[in-house]
Amino acid sequence: MRLGYQTNTWGGVVGHPAGVTSIKDLYYLANGSTEEALKDIAEAGYEGFEIFDGNLMQYKSNKEEFKELLEKYKLTLIGVYTGGNFIYPDVLQEELAKIEEVAAFAAELGARHLVIGGGAVRSAGILESDFEDLGKALDQVKEIAEKHGLIPTYHPHLGTTVEAPEQLDKLMPLTTIGLCPDTAHIEAGGGDPVEVVRKYADRIKYIHFKDYADGEFLPLGKGHQKFDEMISLLNEAGYDDWITVELDSYDVPKQGAEISRSFLSSFEK
Repeated sequence: MRLGYQTNTWGGVVGHPAGVTSIKDLYYLANGSTEEALKDIAEAGYEGFEIFDGNLMQYKSNKEEFKELLEKYKLTLIGVYTGGNFIYPDVLQEELAKIEEVAAFAAELGARHLVIGGGAVRSAGILESDFEDLGKALDQVKEIAEKHGLIPTYHPHLGTTVEAPEQLDKLMPLTTIGLCPDTAHIEAGGGDPVEVVRKYADRIKYIHFKDYADGEFLPLGKGHQKFDEMISLLNEAGYDDWITVELDSYDVPKQGAEISRSFLSSFEK
C-alpha cells in the first residue's frame, strides 16, 4: 500500500461558480494553491496525491506546468475526484461529457483512479428510482474511465443519494462500478466503516481515510475510527493500491497531513 493525500484541505471543499449556470463547468474546486498543497504533501512524507477535477482542469491549457510540479515535488498523481447529479436525464449527457474531458486529461497526466461523487438529493427527498438512475449513470462513467485506462470508483458522501448504509446497499447491486469508501463519511452517515470494508472488500478498488469523532472530521488518530481493523481486512482481501488521506479542511493543512502521516507510520513494515 502506498500513501497519498487529497489537495482539497488547502482551500476547502467548494465548487466552481460557473456550475450555477453551466453543467459542463460544474467542477469540484478547492480555493487554495495547488503548488502549496503539493509542496506540503511531499514534505509531510506522502508519495502521491489526489486532486479535484476543477483544480486539475485549471492546468488544461498549461499541462507542462503541472508536469513540472510532479517532477519538482516527486509526487504521483493518484487520481482525480469528479461527479455529477446523475438523476436528471436532461443534463446527464452534459455531466458525462464533462467527466469524459476530465478523465482524458487525468489519464494523459498519468492518473490511476477516477473517483466519483454525487447523486443529487431532490428538494422533496430521494425517490426509489433515483438509485436505479444513479446506478445506470455510474455504469456509463465506468465505461468512460476504463476507455481512458482509469480505475473508476464511487464515493458515498454526506448530502448525496448515498450517505446511509442502507442507501449504499440499495445502490451497489445496481451498478458494476468499484467502491471508494470514505471512512469518516461512512460513519457520519450512520454506518460502520469496518463493516462496510468487510462487506464490500471485493468491490473496494481505492479508499479514503479520515478520522471522526463528535460530528467532526479529524486527522488520523485524533478520532475513534478503527483503522487497524480496516487495514487488516484490506490486507486479507489482497488490496494492493493507494490509501489516500482526505481531510476536507484543517486550520493548518500541512500540520493535519503530518499528524495523519505520523499515525500511518505505525502500520508500515
